[in-house]
Amino acid sequence: MAPSACAAPALGVSIIDIGIDLGTANVLVYVKGKGIVLREPSVVAKDVRTNKTLAVGEEARQMLGKTPSNIQAIRPLRDGVIADFEVTEAMLGYFIKKVTRQRSFLSTLFRPKPSVVICVPAEITSVEERAVRDAAKLAGAKSVDIIEEPMAAAIGAGLPIDGPSGNMVVDIGGGTTDVAVISLGGIVVSQSIRVA
Repeated sequence: MAPSACAAPALGVSIIDIGIDLGTANVLVYVKGKGIVLREPSVVAKDVRTNKTLAVGEEARQMLGKTPSNIQAIRPLRDGVIADFEVTEAMLGYFIKKVTRQRSFLSTLFRPKPSVVICVPAEITSVEERAVRDAAKLAGAKSVDIIEEPMAAAIGAGLPIDGPSGNMVVDIGGGTTDVAVISLGGIVVSQSIRVA
């Protein structure tokens, strides 16, 4: 799921490549060489008067149902896809910055933009896919690759996806359940079921 990482030795800064499982209920972020470094709820709290983001992830989840009228705790993804573009962009930006923080002054000054791979439901539309790409780029990604969730699940489970026999994958998420048959390195047939 994660592309290769390389280094920029002249600056002493490493380029970080990350994989993001952008789920309706939770976001997981994988960094090559470190594994899953972030697992937080897909929730953003913002002040509706100023449009300022106040909290993201677990801190925002704790605000659900407990906010005054000017603060909304929002789940920006519904049925596995972006329902609120600006809030999703803010959430992605927060998570990307959180996992790419560097410690040295030089690293902070010359922080490279990461290459990102994002999982999406199997039957996402081209408009929904473009929204995911645009949100990730605006959030600070250098490049964005999209992988369908069943394919990412098959690779993660170590299934022989390149062989001529079919492998059925069922990926159960908070907003969608994807069922796919994978063979010869691609998805032969898939169905994405949106759940309540």
